[in-house]
Amino acid sequence: MSDGLPASETFSVRVQAEPFDAAAEAAALTEGRTDIGAIVTFTGLCRADVKDGVPLAALHLEHYPGMAEEEMRRILDEARARWPLQGARVVHRFGRIVPGEVIVLVVTASPHRGAAFSAAEFLMDWLKTNAPFWKKEERPGRTDDGAWVEAKDADDTAAERWGKALG
Repeated sequence: MSDGLPASETFSVRVQAEPFDAAAEAAALTEGRTDIGAIVTFTGLCRADVKDGVPLAALHLEHYPGMAEEEMRRILDEARARWPLQGARVVHRFGRIVPGEVIVLVVTASPHRGAAFSAAEFLMDWLKTNAPFWKKEERPGRTDDGAWVEAKDADDTAAERWGKALG
């Protein structure tokens, strides 16, 4: 708890189908707070990648309900153990998401910018590699059900820089 806010509001994770407002999420985390010196927000967007000359129409994000939230909380708890955070929010969407729409949000609050930046990077790196979410691409003119997006070595490398695997 900090400044009278319950821990559930100060540190939270959500998985939802609806879009979110990143600015409103950060504002809600900091409202009435005087103990926070830095806020870092990362918002991941769906981009219109082009493969073989065909632009992405949408991503279909699936997750393992219950397990996704549990893993996100575990990653957030690890960030809290590593950095002096005074608040954090992680929001991840599922369902059909079109280019330009938001997918994921990480907000970290700390007395100083270094901890807020590091914690936000850590959270994103581990979310990309550990949280049970799967993406399928929808492209115009395809006759199949879409292609699952493969895990990227670059994401694993980014997560490895933080040390041992969580768990």
